[in-house]
Amino acid sequence: MTRRSTAKARQHDAAPPAPTIPKIPTTQVLPRLAALKTATIAQLKQQWRELFGKEPPPFSRSYITSRLAYRIQELAYGGLKPETRARLEALGEQLDGGNVVLRRIRADSRPLPGTRLIREHDGVQHVVTVRADDFEYEGRPYRSLSAIARHITGTRWNGWAFFGLRQPGGGA
Repeated sequence: MTRRSTAKARQHDAAPPAPTIPKIPTTQVLPRLAALKTATIAQLKQQWRELFGKEPPPFSRSYITSRLAYRIQELAYGGLKPETRARLEALGEQLDGGNVVLRRIRADSRPLPGTRLIREHDGVQHVVTVRADDFEYEGRPYRSLSAIARHITGTRWNGWAFFGLRQPGGGA
């Protein structure tokens, strides 16, 4: 194979280019942010595909809406400055010493105290607050998310899966 045909073969085997995400005019930011509140979940997911160039995650409406709101502003006004990104990276390195395994463990562990977990079940929104040693639901402490999920549904649930912190069946 010649040098030229090898280069062409590599280009042909390469992954398709990332989709081009259009810049959003600043005059459209406020109307688009306001429209997020009334959009259906299907419309939100379609916007996700357009603005991120990939499939939306299987998370709650509030998560998708907040990420879309950030992305709209990011595409209109620009993202974080390179200096800010570098500073955040440096802080992350200080926190875990550059240990990728430690970083992954921390990402998979329990949410930070003060985090509010929100789950809608049977048309009712349930809010759980993560505390240092337990969880608070309806003003009462619970030792586990599974106990709260059982209280809400009347059946046994993996609490992490019920609140969307882990995929059902144990996947991350």
